[in-house]
Amino acid sequence: MSSLDFRARVHAALGDPARLAIVDILTLGDASPGEVGEALRMPTNLVAHHLKVLQDSGLVARSRSEGDRRRSYLRLVPETLSVISAPPAPEAVRVVFVCTHNSARSQLAAALWAGHSRVPAASAGTEPAERVHPRALRVARRHGLRLAPTRTTHVDDLVREDDLVIAVCDNAHEHLPTGARPRLHWSVPDPARADTDDAFESAFADIATRVERLASILLPGEDRD
Repeated sequence: MSSLDFRARVHAALGDPARLAIVDILTLGDASPGEVGEALRMPTNLVAHHLKVLQDSGLVARSRSEGDRRRSYLRLVPETLSVISAPPAPEAVRVVFVCTHNSARSQLAAALWAGHSRVPAASAGTEPAERVHPRALRVARRHGLRLAPTRTTHVDDLVREDDLVIAVCDNAHEHLPTGARPRLHWSVPDPARADTDDAFESAFADIATRVERLASILLPGEDRD
C-alpha cells in the first residue's frame, strides 16, 4: 500500500466521530475495549464495530494483558500518529510513573522524563521490590541515565491528589487505588519476564517514545499547596 493510500485509509477510518473519540482516548495511553465503552458510554457491539474499523486501517493494535489474561488492551500504532492531531494538551503539577515492583519500567520512565520536561517526575510501585532490577540499571547506564539501585517506593507513600499517575504496566493499572486520578495507562510488556538485555532495551525504547510524545504537549499545572 502506498503512503498516500495508507493516509487516505487512516483518514477514512477517522471519518466517524465515535472512532475519532476512541483515537483521542488512545493517543496518550492504552485502554481496554470495556474502558473505551465506559468512557464514551457506548454499547459493547458498537465499540467492537468501531475497533474493527480502526484495527483494519492499521491505526489500533490489540495485546493481551499480562495481568488478567481475560483482558486485552488497545494502543495506537506509532507509525500512524503523524497523521493524527493531538487532543487538547493536559496539565500536571507532577508526573508519577507506576509499575508493580518499581524496579524497572517506572524507574526508567521517570529518568527519561527528567530529560524531556520541566514538570517534575517520580516513580513508585504497587508492590515495590527491595532493589532496582540489575538489567534496568544497565540499560539506563547504556543510555546515559542514572538510577538509584535501592530507591523503591510504595504508591501509597508517594501519590498526591494532583499528580498525573501513569501506570506503565497492566498489573499496576488494574490494581491502582481508585483514588489515584487523573491517570494514564501505558501497556509496556514486563521485560523481567524474559530477563534478557533485548527485552529491557525494547521496554526502554517503548517508554522513550511515549515519554517524548507526552512531554511535548504536557503543560505545567498550578501547584495548589
